[in-house]
Amino acid sequence: MTPHRIAASGGEAPGDSGTMDDVADWVFSIVDRLGAAGVGLLIFLENVIPPIPSEVILPLAGFRARIGAVDALWVWPAATAGSVAGAVVLYGLGAWLGYERLHQLAAKRWFVLSSQSDLERGRTLFDRHGGKLVLFGRCVPLIRSVVSVPAGVARMPLTRFVTLTAIGSGIWNAVFIGLGWVLGENWDRVEGALGPASYVVLGLVAALAIWLIVRKLRSRNAYVGTHRAS
Repeated sequence: MTPHRIAASGGEAPGDSGTMDDVADWVFSIVDRLGAAGVGLLIFLENVIPPIPSEVILPLAGFRARIGAVDALWVWPAATAGSVAGAVVLYGLGAWLGYERLHQLAAKRWFVLSSQSDLERGRTLFDRHGGKLVLFGRCVPLIRSVVSVPAGVARMPLTRFVTLTAIGSGIWNAVFIGLGWVLGENWDRVEGALGPASYVVLGLVAALAIWLIVRKLRSRNAYVGTHRAS
């Protein structure tokens, strides 16, 4: 535990040692230097680089606002602005890739992440439920970042995308900032409680990715075997 963190929390903060403390110390240093703008920057990075956990950033920001180290009136707007900005970057990536380009890539034998039929089904699903996926996906670890890409690919109207993102992210941010405020120096218990759930989500996403890759490889091998036989 660094002296910086002990001084910031008014004593020896509870929680796991090692990686958790390192991340917390890093977050503390940025928030203390930049204030609410630092919270917004961290949440922006969390959206673009999912391994940075908002489950640590937001409760810590709530705690810091409670003790007056950060302007309480600006923490939530800054966090939500960071969420929207990060989501727009990934939306832009999806829009740049575009459906047609991805569809052409999916036809390549080396492109193992998806098939053309998967993309077609995904597009149909997003056309029907894209608004719900963007809104509620903001409250699911990792998905809240990834969902911006198909929204861009589907060219969801930017105004609608930003509005849904702001609502969903605003709710998520408010809940976790509030938890940090209520829990005080025990803010890191939030991450400890949600850690297992986050790992489950990551595991499911990894399993899905592996399944897609295996299925694409099998399809490619079957295609090669059929043409060799003929």
